Amino acid sequence: MDLHLELLEVQRRVQGRIPLPSFELNAAIFARHQADATPLLRFEDIPLELSDLRLVVRQMADILRRFGALEEKEYQQVQALGRDASLTAVLGDWYRAPALRHAAAVGHGPAPAAPLHDTGAFDQLFTVAMRPFLSRCAEVIQQRPELASWPHPHCAVCGGEPDFAVITSAAERHLICGRCALRWKFEPLTCPYCRNSDRTQVTSFATPDGQYRVYACDVCTRYLKAYDGRRAARPVMPVVDGVATLPLDAAAIQRGYS
Repeated sequence: MDLHLELLEVQRRVQGRIPLPSFELNAAIFARHQADATPLLRFEDIPLELSDLRLVVRQMADILRRFGALEEKEYQQVQALGRDASLTAVLGDWYRAPALRHAAAVGHGPAPAAPLHDTGAFDQLFTVAMRPFLSRCAEVIQQRPELASWPHPHCAVCGGEPDFAVITSAAERHLICGRCALRWKFEPLTCPYCRNSDRTQVTSFATPDGQYRVYACDVCTRYLKAYDGRRAARPVMPVVDGVATLPLDAAAIQRGYS
């Protein structure tokens, strides 16, 4: 919990000084991306300021190493990368990888090659380091009416997977992107990872107070946590609620889900 709170504090400080991105967006452009299942935001449109980017990469790496989430060898690689001119290119490859995988899955292109530093530890680092920049971009899309028709299980902004969800007062399930925190409506009991919609193959369990739920797919064995906002006194806070539900992660993993 201390790890996540420190990461959140760095994100808060950086995000406050990032400008809103400027890119063309209208109903026709949205419809084209929706039909192709491709994210709206190009890497080139993200308002990255190199000094801020280098700083946040190093700070996130320091926190992850201090809490044992980054090995010393990986930490030294990150420090070198943070001073290298290739940092932006490496992050660009990391950012584009999900979109390339989505395109390959629907037959629109070959499977992408593994990007540089394609390990779980580097993916976690890049996710938290890029989150303030991507979250700022998601603010532009979140209020667009076209978002209500986005049917895909991946994010309309950046192509990322959901890592949390919220059940609204209208009993709708909204997925929350793990990279940029965009929220969008998705089928309540369809697995967002493998599209399994057989309810007999979806396991659901909740905390004793019913405030949090887990949806676990028995086909792909992945799970997704959710905040039940139907009787809640406050809105969902994805990072805070993600930390508060760490015991649910342990329970799901003990049951064989990942």
